[in-house]
Amino acid sequence: MAVSISMADISKLRTMTGAGMMDCKNALGEAEGDFEKAIEIIRKKGQAIAAKRSDREASEGCVLAAAKDGFAAIVALKCETDFVAKNADFIALTQKILDEIMAKKPHSLDEVNALIIDGRTVAELVTERSGITGEKMEVDFYEYVEGATVVEYIHPGNKLATIVAFGENGVERQIARDIAMQAAAMNPVSLDRNSVPEKIIAQELEIGREKAREEGKPEAMLDKIAQGRLDKFFKDSTLLEQAFIKDSKIAVADYLKANKATVTAFRRITLNQE
Repeated sequence: MAVSISMADISKLRTMTGAGMMDCKNALGEAEGDFEKAIEIIRKKGQAIAAKRSDREASEGCVLAAAKDGFAAIVALKCETDFVAKNADFIALTQKILDEIMAKKPHSLDEVNALIIDGRTVAELVTERSGITGEKMEVDFYEYVEGATVVEYIHPGNKLATIVAFGENGVERQIARDIAMQAAAMNPVSLDRNSVPEKIIAQELEIGREKAREEGKPEAMLDKIAQGRLDKFFKDSTLLEQAFIKDSKIAVADYLKANKATVTAFRRITLNQE
C-alpha cells in the first residue's frame, strides 16, 4: 500500500540530511515513510555515487582557516566544480569540519576524517554530501601550527588560506596578519634558507649550473655562479628573506625585528593554479 508523503515530511528529511527535495521524496517513498530508513537510503546513495566517481578529479573546493588559543588550522574540502564549491551548504560543511578541528586539534588528515560530527564521521558526512551533489568530494588537505600567537588569513573566494605561528605572546593582530598575507601572496617555499629541503637546494644549484653553461660561462665558474643564483632564490623564496609586500625596501625579517616578533612556523594551502 502506497504511503502518503507530505511536504512537511519531505522538508523535515531535507533539514535532517541536506538532500534535495526529490531525493528526500523518493527516499521516503522507498522507505514507506520511515525516517530512519530514508536517511539510510540517502546515505547509501551517497556511497554509491562516491564509489562511481572515485576516479574523477576533485580540483575545486573550499579552503577555510581559523586560529585560537595557540592553535591554527587550514582545511580544504574538495569537489569537482566551482558551482558546487560556491554552494552555501558546501561551505557550511567545510566550516563545520573546521569548527570540530578547532575543538579537537587533530594532528593528521586521517584524524580529521575520523572526527565525529552529529554522530557520523567527517568521511561519512562528506560521502553523504557527495550523494546529494552527484560530485566526488574529499577532505584532501589539512595543516596546523601551534605557537604563543597564531593567526589565519583566508583570501577572498575561499581558494587560498595561510596560518602563521609566532614565538611571542600578544603579537599585534595587524602585524601577524601582514605576515599571513605575505605568505599568501608570495608563496614562500620555507621559513628561512636553513629549512629549505636539501632536494630543492640541489635542484636549484643544478638549474643554476645549467643556465650558466648555456650562457657559455667557463666550467670552472659554474659552481660559484650557481651559488650566487641560489642566494637569489633564497631571497625570493624564503619567507624571512623575501621583500616585505608593504615595503619592498625591507625584508620580512626586518619588519619582524622592528616589531619584536618571531615567526616559528607557517602553512599555506591553495586550490588555485600557480
